[in-house]
Amino acid sequence: MQVTWWGHSTTTIEENGTRLLTDPVLTSRIAHVRRRRGPAPLPAAGECDAVLVSHMHADHLHLTSLPLVAADAALVVPRGAAKLIHADCGPAYSDRCIEVAPGNQVRIGGLDITAVTAAHDGRRLPWSSYSGPALGYRIEGSPSVWFAGDTDLYDGLAAEAGPVDLALVPVGGWGPSLGEGHLDPVRAAEAVRLVGARVAIPVHFGTFWPIGCDWLRPELFLPPGERFKEAMAEVDAAVRVELLVPGESTEVVHS
Repeated sequence: MQVTWWGHSTTTIEENGTRLLTDPVLTSRIAHVRRRRGPAPLPAAGECDAVLVSHMHADHLHLTSLPLVAADAALVVPRGAAKLIHADCGPAYSDRCIEVAPGNQVRIGGLDITAVTAAHDGRRLPWSSYSGPALGYRIEGSPSVWFAGDTDLYDGLAAEAGPVDLALVPVGGWGPSLGEGHLDPVRAAEAVRLVGARVAIPVHFGTFWPIGCDWLRPELFLPPGERFKEAMAEVDAAVRVELLVPGESTEVVHS
C-alpha cells in the first residue's frame, strides 16, 4: 500500500489499483486559513476512485476542492452531507454521494470500507442547518487502515476501529488552540495503542494557519508531529511512526 500525505487531513491511499482520497483540501486557502507549509497538492492528487469525507467542517468537506477531484469519483460522506453538497455544488456532485453512518459499509474497487464513530462535532457550523455524524473510516486492505478524521478518545474506540495495521491519526489543528473533540500528540499516541496499529502517520498539523497569526503559538503548528513521535515511543516503542512532509509518500506492507 502506498500512502501520500498532501497536508492537513488529505491523504491518498492506494492499494491494488484502487485510490482513495481522504478529506480533500486541494487549494492554498480555506476562508481565513492559509497553507503555510508546502505548495497546494499536485493535480494528480484529485485522481481517485472515491473520496472519504469524515465530517462537514470546511477543512474536511472543502466544497471548493470537489471540482478538482476526478469527475467519476464516488463521494462517501456522512449522512446529511449530500444536501449541503447539492445546495452548493449541484446534482453533478450530490448524485455521486454515498451517505454513511457508523457501522455502514461500502465497497470501492477491491477495498471494503466501514464508517466508524468519531468523537467530534459533526455540524457544518454551530448555527448551520446541515449536520450529521462525524466519522472515521476503517479500510480493509492489506494492510488495514484506520483513518480517524477528527476525533478524541472514546469508549469503544479499540473495538470499533481496531485492530488495524496502519493509523492515520490527527495530532494537532490549524490554529492557536485545540478544542474539544481533537487529539493532541499524547492522546493520539494512546489512540494508536488502542487500535493496535504497528505503523502510524500523524496528520492534521503543520499545514494551515490563520492569516496574520504566524507569530501566535508556533509550538502548535509544526512541533506536534515530533511530539507525537516521542509520545508514541513512550507508549509503545514497537510502533513505527512515519513523519511525512506534505506531498511525501511511504509504502506500508502487511505484516
